[in-house]
Amino acid sequence: MLLFRTGSLTIRELQLKDSTLLVKWLSDPKVLTYYEGRDNPFNLHKVNEHFFDDDQQVTRCIVEFDGVSIGYIQFYQVDEETRILYGYSPNEIESIYGMDQFIGEVEYWNRGIGQVLVSSMVEYLIKEKGAKKIVMDPQTWNERAIRCYEKCGFEKVKHLPKHEFHEGEFRDCWLIEYYK
Repeated sequence: MLLFRTGSLTIRELQLKDSTLLVKWLSDPKVLTYYEGRDNPFNLHKVNEHFFDDDQQVTRCIVEFDGVSIGYIQFYQVDEETRILYGYSPNEIESIYGMDQFIGEVEYWNRGIGQVLVSSMVEYLIKEKGAKKIVMDPQTWNERAIRCYEKCGFEKVKHLPKHEFHEGEFRDCWLIEYYK
């Protein structure tokens, strides 16, 4: 199902036929440096287990640019446990969404597509899902991604020490937030 299209960018829901794309991307050491870790490559079984687990809480999508599948994006409403971890009140009535993404075709890196992707998804979540806040938690060393997110209106709001296990160690992350 098509979620939206803006210019050359199309976001559509993930389909089982996309599993081979995910295997390709998530076995590439360049991609894994930033997403999941080079020590954590995916094979078909692992992709099917992780991305096709019937978790109705996460909307998983493929990113297309000029008709070419180039990446992955997912979004979800942040649950109460995560709200508390991030320092939000468990009773906040605001709609808080989280999102994660990567461009798996490395020849599409450094072309400004990530900024279009993130900005477009923010707009979609606000207009279509009623999001009031959108959060992500990139690792602090991933300055390229953080710059992209800041260009899209995200701000660093909280340091998360030893928040994510990546390549054999717990890494610090930033909680970043887009607030409507």
